[in-house]
Amino acid sequence: MSQGIEGKVVLITGGSTGIGAEVARLLAARGAKVAVAARRADKLDAVVAEITTQGGAAKAYTLDVTDKHQVEAVVAAVVADFGKLDVLINNAGLMPIRPMSEVNTDEWDAMIDVNLKGTLYGIAAVLPRFLAQSSGHIINLSSVAGVKVFAPGGTVYSGTKFAVSAISEGLRQEVGDKVRVTSIAPGAVDSDLKHSTSGTAKDTVLDFYKKAIPAASVARAIAFAIEQPDDVDVNEIVIRPTHQEF
Repeated sequence: MSQGIEGKVVLITGGSTGIGAEVARLLAARGAKVAVAARRADKLDAVVAEITTQGGAAKAYTLDVTDKHQVEAVVAAVVADFGKLDVLINNAGLMPIRPMSEVNTDEWDAMIDVNLKGTLYGIAAVLPRFLAQSSGHIINLSSVAGVKVFAPGGTVYSGTKFAVSAISEGLRQEVGDKVRVTSIAPGAVDSDLKHSTSGTAKDTVLDFYKKAIPAASVARAIAFAIEQPDDVDVNEIVIRPTHQEF
């Protein structure tokens, strides 16, 4: 069903590695024009070079999603460069796992800023445009930790992802007649996210991710949501390794 993807302009935050980069590659291969945004310009340039070498359309944008003015500026730049914007994929995220008893408020703040505020800033930047054009698709990356609390260690992370899931559903109820909204909730996926943990739980997290599924698996799920006809809104997809009980 590439006809549901071809020609669409898609902005992907956290697009330099992992799920974001795999989504960019897959959608570009199916004819989308992809705008990849993240903080690491060198990684972004590598993704764009790979896509364009294979005949796809892509452009890189340096972005810190915790700065709402940067988010607004990147959205405006994408529209200026490509002439429109059809899909936003809020993919940027952090996952430092640590028991709450260690009271690392810096990590709490970082997760709230990136996972939650970053998602909200993305929505705020595109929603007026999508409503004005009576079309658009907002895809938010939640987590299985946003379906079931991951504790001990992931309590605050779960809190941010539960919020993303709730915001996605509330947004769907508010604007679903004009804008499609999808929440993607991955389990263990092979990406840089597992390296967010640097504290006492690092070894546990890395061990948990030894049987992670490839990021390309999640990319296919996202493509499935995008390629549906305009009158079909895939609201939530939970995708995890078959062995993962949590």
